[in-house]
Amino acid sequence: MKRNLQSEFQPRQYMLSKDYEIFYYSDRNLGHVVDWHTHDYYEFYFFLEGNVDIQVDDQSYAVHNGDFIIIPPKLRHRPLIHDQKVPYRRFVFWISTDYYTHLKELCDDYTYLIDYAGENHMYRFSTNQITYNEVQSKLLRILEELQSKQFGWQAQVPLYVNDLILHLSRLVYTDTHPQSRSLENALYQKIALYIEEHLDEDLSLDTLAQKFYVSRYHIAHVFKDKLGMSIHQYITKKRLARCRQAILGPSTITEIYETYGFGDYSSFYRAFKKEYGISPKDYRDMQQVDIES
Repeated sequence: MKRNLQSEFQPRQYMLSKDYEIFYYSDRNLGHVVDWHTHDYYEFYFFLEGNVDIQVDDQSYAVHNGDFIIIPPKLRHRPLIHDQKVPYRRFVFWISTDYYTHLKELCDDYTYLIDYAGENHMYRFSTNQITYNEVQSKLLRILEELQSKQFGWQAQVPLYVNDLILHLSRLVYTDTHPQSRSLENALYQKIALYIEEHLDEDLSLDTLAQKFYVSRYHIAHVFKDKLGMSIHQYITKKRLARCRQAILGPSTITEIYETYGFGDYSSFYRAFKKEYGISPKDYRDMQQVDIES
């Protein structure tokens, strides 16, 4: 963690900003400083390290690396620190009730997590290592943008904040709607099969969205979530593999790259060389030599 992003601990329980505040803390010996308290804004804990329980009203959570906790306004809570010598590291993120209202007016999806926690009296959520890294990256970029104050930061920070909140809501929604995951898997399999069978046709996002009656954004999300790459990268890899097979047949290289959607030879050459470490022509020549010998 970058030390220059660390905040000096302060015990105030009120916001100076009207919308949101964020802190990265690494402290020891806080047991006598923070006791039961409430506040009039939403508080998120993103736990990194320490031997700590977080008590929220009548519930106590033993937190672990990657856990996050949301605390609604007026709900009493405190950290219960069991070992003062171990660093207690966490991100703390506050958003005001006015900002919550603003997000809800934009779209209910933003506030799904907050509403779910309040309605179900469930305040702790866990993440796996990949998800934890994604969340931490989003928190860090908010801190870095706030600290840098480079041109446009006042416009950029709200975008990052909204992205973080929506990302957390999406994580919780997916975990609480297992049917949604199975539907996404089915959609992925259908689109992947369609791509495999139509590599020589238009496979733009607009075309796929129209074919499968879902949004371009949803298709992009499904592939990124499933494979860790964009759908464009996936299609390019599939087309390159098909081109590599076709190069060994009677068609010319020009006929092949035009058939599989590469606009010109230079773009095809660069993509093929990047994927396989050899030019299309050299690959064909090498394979022909192997066959002859």
